[in-house]
Amino acid sequence: QVRLVESGGGLVQAGGSLRLSCAASGSIFSINNMGWYRQAPGKQRELVATLPNGGTTNYADSVKGRFTISRDNAKNTVSLQMNGLEPEDTAVYYCNAAVQSSPWGRTSYYWGEGTLVTVSS
Repeated sequence: QVRLVESGGGLVQAGGSLRLSCAASGSIFSINNMGWYRQAPGKQRELVATLPNGGTTNYADSVKGRFTISRDNAKNTVSLQMNGLEPEDTAVYYCNAAVQSSPWGRTSYYWGEGTLVTVSS
């Protein structure tokens, strides 16, 4: 029904930058919240940043001041600009969206397949 496709991951040296993008497509009436999560090897998935529609950004303490989340409601996209990357940022990054498929429908949550970010020291 709704598909999220991430792009922009890769290998970067510590201190470098990457920009992740996520595009939502399918049966979309509105997207209430979009965000990024990550999962490092052997760890649980954790919140990185979220941006509600018309709301304020929310960042994990570990990325505040280094990462910036933004969204384009007209294109149903969300991006994550990552600066000052550290080896601890190495993880698979997942896009998440809370989607309403009709004016009367309930909100459903969707995940992308993930994109790998590797930061070398």
